[in-house]
Amino acid sequence: MNQQNQNQQKIQNPQTQVPSTPQMNDRDFITDVLSHEKYMTASYCTALNEASHQALYQDLLTIFNETQNAQRELYNEMFRKGWYKLEAADSQKIQQSYQQHQQYSSQFPYGTGAGGQLQ
Repeated sequence: MNQQNQNQQKIQNPQTQVPSTPQMNDRDFITDVLSHEKYMTASYCTALNEASHQALYQDLLTIFNETQNAQRELYNEMFRKGWYKLEAADSQKIQQSYQQHQQYSSQFPYGTGAGGQLQ
């Protein structure tokens, strides 16, 4: 893939400039907090899977949702400022992935209903 075609695949807002100094700048702080939020979200997910008491499970679920929402807000802010970029997926690759998923899901012992939900 040539450089021009590669650049067309990038999805990014104009980058907000930050000072290049030894001190942490806004981008550094948000990146650090986002990294911690991702870690916390994964940790709460594990705790939810292992919680045996219903009240504890509900409390953890509330905290998990709040943490996940905070992570999403930080991601959106970084994307808005041009500090997080995405790469557009090729439609042919999307179709191949979809077909592969369909093959895998047809192997489930209980089958799937509409929307890929187990029956």
